[in-house]
Amino acid sequence: MSNRFKPKFSIRKGDSVVVIAGDDKDLKKARTVLEVFPDESRVLVEGVNIITRHSKPSAQNTKGGIVKKEAPIHISNVMLWDGKQPTKVKNVRENGKLVRVSKKSGQTVK
Repeated sequence: MSNRFKPKFSIRKGDSVVVIAGDDKDLKKARTVLEVFPDESRVLVEGVNIITRHSKPSAQNTKGGIVKKEAPIHISNVMLWDGKQPTKVKNVRENGKLVRVSKKSGQTVK
């Protein structure tokens, strides 16, 4: 993405999300966001898009071997989970602070 406009997303680190597209699609299982990469429009989600890396032995890892870890997926493939269902979010100002509110249930998203 260009550096002219910084993208803004409603998904943040620590949020509960469901994967709505791809190999790990599951609309009933909520997962945690580990990291957000706004410049690439990607998120790192716990237990999703597992890849295998072959690592050589080094000073820190004396054995080496095969390491399984999560890879980032596109932010459009996840949807915020409000506790009961996947939902979109709108920002509402309450007491001078911006709060994320679920469009389906009307509850605030923590």
